[in-house]
Amino acid sequence: MVSLDKAVIARYKHGKKNFEVLVDPEKVDLIRSGTEENIGDALAVEEIFEEASKGEKATENDLMAVFSTTDVGEIAKRIIKEGEVQLTAEQRKKKVEEKKNKVIERISRISINPQTNTPHPTTRIEIAMKEAKVHIDPFKSVDELVNETVKAIRAIIPIKIEEVRIAIKIPAAYTGRVYEIKKNYEVTKEEWQGDGSFIALLKVPAGMRDELFSFLNAITKGEIQTKVVK
Repeated sequence: MVSLDKAVIARYKHGKKNFEVLVDPEKVDLIRSGTEENIGDALAVEEIFEEASKGEKATENDLMAVFSTTDVGEIAKRIIKEGEVQLTAEQRKKKVEEKKNKVIERISRISINPQTNTPHPTTRIEIAMKEAKVHIDPFKSVDELVNETVKAIRAIIPIKIEEVRIAIKIPAAYTGRVYEIKKNYEVTKEEWQGDGSFIALLKVPAGMRDELFSFLNAITKGEIQTKVVK
């Protein structure tokens, strides 16, 4: 559990109501990606607030009306995943730099210069990002940022990403996480089955295939079915 002095506020707005939790800024990405399952370790206080700075707790009636539950863990996850996280200027600067470096490393690994069929050096990618004035949102996933960055720097440097298509089937018990897949990956086909399971065809860079499998295994506890489609 993070200490109060290191925690930041994550806020979810619903109409005129605010719902807030005090969360470890270092674990926000892990929670949003589904990697961190123990929400208690990420919270400074296991409470849902209407205004955390004043210690005003949200009422059970409001929680039920908006989230259909009073379970702190479930509500906290939704607030962190779907809400806004308030960082200090120093924290934001640090997270932006960390994300930028991850984006540069990923692009260097999964892309090539089609004129030479060789990878772009990281320094060249970073220069292109500066020239294209790429904005790094510290709370977007690396996958999202890579897609946005590649589109932006294509006007600066020749760049190509080899892609693969992967068919997936998610059991009904884990389809509550489907929105995360749609948010982070390109879904070209999808269909809900009679047994409540979800099947889809994803298109991802070849260099991200293993990371996609790790993500899918994490959100389905290993019960995902996948097949690379040629």
